[in-house]
Amino acid sequence: MSVVQDSWQHAYINTNGIKLHYVTQGTGRLMLMLHGFPEFWYSWRHQIPKFAEKFQAVALDLRGYNDSDKPTSKSAYVMDEFIKDIAGVIQGLGHDSCILVGHDWGGAIAWNFAYAHPEMVERLIILNLPHPAKFTQGLLTLSQLRRSWYIFLFQLPWLPELMLKADNYLAIANMIPQTAVNQTAFTPDDIAAYQQASAKTGAITAMLNYYRNLFSSLIFQKNWEILETPTLLIWGENDTALGKELTYNTQDYVKHLQIKYIPQCGHCVQQEKPELVNRYMQEYLVI
Repeated sequence: MSVVQDSWQHAYINTNGIKLHYVTQGTGRLMLMLHGFPEFWYSWRHQIPKFAEKFQAVALDLRGYNDSDKPTSKSAYVMDEFIKDIAGVIQGLGHDSCILVGHDWGGAIAWNFAYAHPEMVERLIILNLPHPAKFTQGLLTLSQLRRSWYIFLFQLPWLPELMLKADNYLAIANMIPQTAVNQTAFTPDDIAAYQQASAKTGAITAMLNYYRNLFSSLIFQKNWEILETPTLLIWGENDTALGKELTYNTQDYVKHLQIKYIPQCGHCVQQEKPELVNRYMQEYLVI
């Protein structure tokens, strides 16, 4: 699948006291895309040109990542701050609402943002990140605890930084393709882009601070109500980090829900199976 970059624009926006970098293409209603760990806006390279045909497609670098600001305090990486960031981006781009798309950590932020600001989310599209209540339930099971071993490793000081930075960020280079069924979906240039983004000053610690605040900012803190926002959940069935069973009974928490499972596909579903992901998104949005 070709990636069109000629008409992409790189820009910055001030929000919630920091400056965030984003890539945008197209005009119209806002589609805001939020990436996961250890990625950056580039993880949406296959979606930007496709959805720029009908929307203003915006792929954000989350705080702490790539060319966005990287506050040094661990307390800067909590869900309340992420939510304020996204609200400021939507408003700063001149919109009242958006179609919000999130994968992995971006999916966690998108879930929480839809609860905090339902009036600002026309539709919610989540890729391989369960509803927060389902994730909380999953962490009470042995199978998901085994899958989530790295979360507990990342709670340690300094050691995870050393591991991720070693041998020219080799762990970053290996991490994304190793989650895929079809590892050829990621070119050497793709891998190099993730290594380069991770090597920027302060990025690794910032990324890890998301996890170091996870238990206080993401889970074990809410009685989750029924989400009214229309939601599409896309799930690569061979996710090594998050079990498919975490999607079961999501309808207990989401009133208007569609789920699309993609077999023979890993965690980074929008990169490994971009044509199918784009088709499911288009069909859901009826464009």
